[in-house]
Amino acid sequence: MNILVYALPMIIGFVIDMALGDPYNLPHPIRLIGNLITATEKKVRAHFAHDLRKGGVVLFFAVAFLSFTAPFLLLLLIYKIHIVPGIIAESIMCYYLIAPKCLRDESMKVYRAVNEGDTEKARKAVSMIVGRDTAVLDEKGIIKATVETVAENTSDGVTAPLIYMTLGAPAGFLYKAVNTMDSMVGYKNEKYIDLGRFPAKADDVFNFIPSRLTAVVMIISAYILKMNGKNSFKIWKRDRLKHASPNSAQTESVCAGALEVRLAGDAYYFGKLHKKDYIGDDIRDIENEDIRRANRLMYCSSVIVLLIFSLIRAFFFGGVFG
Repeated sequence: MNILVYALPMIIGFVIDMALGDPYNLPHPIRLIGNLITATEKKVRAHFAHDLRKGGVVLFFAVAFLSFTAPFLLLLLIYKIHIVPGIIAESIMCYYLIAPKCLRDESMKVYRAVNEGDTEKARKAVSMIVGRDTAVLDEKGIIKATVETVAENTSDGVTAPLIYMTLGAPAGFLYKAVNTMDSMVGYKNEKYIDLGRFPAKADDVFNFIPSRLTAVVMIISAYILKMNGKNSFKIWKRDRLKHASPNSAQTESVCAGALEVRLAGDAYYFGKLHKKDYIGDDIRDIENEDIRRANRLMYCSSVIVLLIFSLIRAFFFGGVFG
């Protein structure tokens, strides 16, 4: 059998996403993982009220185990029937695990609202894709927040899942479970400071390598797209650790350098001002067209990662099962 067959699930899943985007009106496995986290959190809080840090460890391993095991057993069963339905099933799983079109579509809603001169509509659109308070943002702040989100989620929402899918879709679900736990319980507030400590640290570990690989690919993409590749490398070297997370500024710094703009800085979360370092240099003012440029950088980087890691997957599985 041609070993390239083993690359098909990742490639087909990516192509389906480019064509259809997120299936908002259909049951989504990531939402199921979210429901699992919520249900498990309730049980953990009831049984570990005296030690929520230990409860956070239990929460992490319970959700991670189920999120990996369920798709693994399902795929194992289907592949035992025949490789063709196995590839179809895994392709659908891969499709659910990545969101480049959704990221582009949601960010372009902001772009269109800004183009229309409707700041309130733009604030509402950006509030759907960022965690910060958006009521205080002016037009440039809205654009900057959108560009930052596209840059950061190039890794979290697209390339990191692709990298984990090299080991099969179940590994991709494991990654998404870790990532979703961090987004749901990884807050440093009174409610989650203890419970979310371990899931948040685990997310840092799971994203450590993918974020850095993605940053390197984004630098290459900046050259391909005739953006400022030299400056993207310079800003990445200088600013890649200017974030509370060890990973988030990796891709954000590359994007800032490639676009020749300054990102990050102070932001409000839940009514409280959080002091943050700036990322990049304000060689020029940020403009609405930078949202489109950030999306082109995201798509180019995603395709490169897809090609590289689908081939790695093909040779890995081809060697093991071929």
